[in-house]
Amino acid sequence: MAEIATLARPYAEASFRSALETKDLADWSDGLLLAGAIVADPQMADLLGNPRFSRAQKLELLFGVGGEKLSLHVRNLVTILVDGTRAVLLPEISAQFESLKRAHENVLKARIVSARPLSEAERDDLVASLARKYGRKVEATVEIDAALIGGARVHVGDEVIHASMRDALAQMAAALAR
Repeated sequence: MAEIATLARPYAEASFRSALETKDLADWSDGLLLAGAIVADPQMADLLGNPRFSRAQKLELLFGVGGEKLSLHVRNLVTILVDGTRAVLLPEISAQFESLKRAHENVLKARIVSARPLSEAERDDLVASLARKYGRKVEATVEIDAALIGGARVHVGDEVIHASMRDALAQMAAALAR
């Protein structure tokens, strides 16, 4: 996985610089997300990796699925990647582009794993608390994991905030074992 991230980084950074220069962050973002999703489809991945299909056939199919939603800039990038048999990098390029975009817009991405479904007010309060703590806007996704028993676990970047019953029990068990 590190190799894919390493190979994708120059493309993501170049795409981001181009998007900033043309003030097209949203179009680039949408196009890369779509292109990444198309390439990640197992049938499309098989086709792109099949040497029996020509470069033109692969591009025609890829652009046929993406349609007008793929801007000229994204189409040019996709063409370069298909020519170099690197189309498989598109999902990672998209992910890295989104990361650069969030940093540029001062937005943090958080993943909230809750033991039970959160009401909208609870979710908004938690997101507001995270925004105050980190001094940035927070884009959060919420997942449910009943195995946490109660509370939540919050992932923000490399940091994990353990606030679940399961985590508390695990910490007590570790303390008792010492």
